[in-house]
Amino acid sequence: MSNHHEESGVKSSLTVLQKLQRQWRHMWNGNPPGFVLLLIGTITGLLMSVPLVYVIVRSLSAGADSWARLIGGRIPGLLWNTLSLTVAVTVMAVIIGVSLAWIVIRTDVPGRKVWQWLLAIPLVIPPYVGAVTYIIVFGPSGWMRDIWNDGFLSVFGTYSLNVYSFWGVFFVMTMFTYPYVFLIASASLRKMNRNFEEVARSQGMTTSQVFWKVNLPLLRPAIGAGAILISLYVLSDFGAIAMMRYVTFTAAIYYQRAGFDIPSAAVLSLVLIVLTVIILWLEAFSRRRNKFYQTSNTYRPPEILKLGRWKPFAFLYVVLIFSLAVLMPIYVLVHWTIVGAGAGVIDAGFFEYALNSVQVSGLAALLCMVLALPLIYLKSRHPSVISSGIDKLSYTGYALPGVIVALGMVFVFNNHLPALYNTFYMIAIAFVVRFLPQAMQAGEASLSLVSPRMDEAARSLGYPAWKVMLKVTLPSILPGILAGGALVFVSSIKELPATLMLRPPGFDTLAVRVYYEASEALYAQAAPGALLIVLVSILPLHYLLKRY
Repeated sequence: MSNHHEESGVKSSLTVLQKLQRQWRHMWNGNPPGFVLLLIGTITGLLMSVPLVYVIVRSLSAGADSWARLIGGRIPGLLWNTLSLTVAVTVMAVIIGVSLAWIVIRTDVPGRKVWQWLLAIPLVIPPYVGAVTYIIVFGPSGWMRDIWNDGFLSVFGTYSLNVYSFWGVFFVMTMFTYPYVFLIASASLRKMNRNFEEVARSQGMTTSQVFWKVNLPLLRPAIGAGAILISLYVLSDFGAIAMMRYVTFTAAIYYQRAGFDIPSAAVLSLVLIVLTVIILWLEAFSRRRNKFYQTSNTYRPPEILKLGRWKPFAFLYVVLIFSLAVLMPIYVLVHWTIVGAGAGVIDAGFFEYALNSVQVSGLAALLCMVLALPLIYLKSRHPSVISSGIDKLSYTGYALPGVIVALGMVFVFNNHLPALYNTFYMIAIAFVVRFLPQAMQAGEASLSLVSPRMDEAARSLGYPAWKVMLKVTLPSILPGILAGGALVFVSSIKELPATLMLRPPGFDTLAVRVYYEASEALYAQAAPGALLIVLVSILPLHYLLKRY
């Protein structure tokens, strides 16, 4: 009798186990990943979200006194400063980006092919570097003051332009963020079907009416994508805002952290996280409500419009934006670099900062390339709710300002990994949290071109999933992985707030030195590092322009 009960118990256990196995396979659409691949992906996704979770938990436990003091005092003013700047920059950058894209893609403006490249260059100039150059030109003791006071402009009074103001920050941020919209809108304009415009013209519409009623609706997804990138960038920027003495949430979080008021920094971080989530939700909501499609079976490329008497004005507009966003900053940096080189600024210390930058950025790029491969392979080859969730967790740090990621890293390493606290490894890990999605995006684009049948053939020969990934998939997508690593490397070299908050004593990078030396008006010392950052940052521009 006991044997019968034991047999039925074993059968019952086997039945439950078989049901679980069937459910598990069903969850992965009949193709579950190997244990090693899933473990690596899960651990990576969870690690990417740790700083965010830690900041949220810490802010919620900050205590009623901290919340009451900040809500009654600092938060309303910071909300106004942050939101007014974000809205103003986004609106103006969208206007400039769309108008430039329209002129160089759809009209016969002189040099239109060259302008498509040149007008994208501001994207690789960090706004804090741009802020340095504009302070040198328009600051209280800048070049413009000397030109104004010593020339015929002095009849209008003494020089009074205040670059350290809302309008100064607005101008700088607009000049270095409009390429987000320009690039994406240019891609959309190139793909528009001429047939729609011809139908509109056959109904008696003018060129301006065609633009507002046909082209603009088709451009809305591109405008929305560019606007969300600009809004998130303005929300997260610290360097340009701090240099121009304007206080938003990112600057306030940094100053609270510097003053060791961690609870207040955590509370402000949570408010900034909520703002970021609201902006992402608004963009997703508007995109769902406004969907426009064009068929490709009768596609005809758009025609180039004749500007006629407006050609000189359009050309002058393009030249003006290019001069303000590219020529002036580059000229200022080259001038002060030559002055600095003559004064012996490019010395052993300069090369030490450059080496530190390469060291920490190179480590971050290497880690991102290693971690991106299992994540994109899991998402592409084993789609499920689990792999989709891991993918979203991996993007957590990318949607957050560097100052919040750094604050989370301080909490985690100081309390749980003290051996790595105050080492450059902590900076590299923060860069991984911030920029891993860049490596994932580049690798994912390459993996989408590799047929899954190659993997299936290898699996049929008895190879486990991790071995297929390394032996079959990796060689095919290596160029994309390397391109993603290059993007991470360049983004890490430019990253300022995370480096400022996490660097160990005596470990300065080019970005940190540019910030401190420019803040002290030591422009000859700041310019060589800033120029080197810009030159290195040009590397991903070719990659971006190939994509768009």
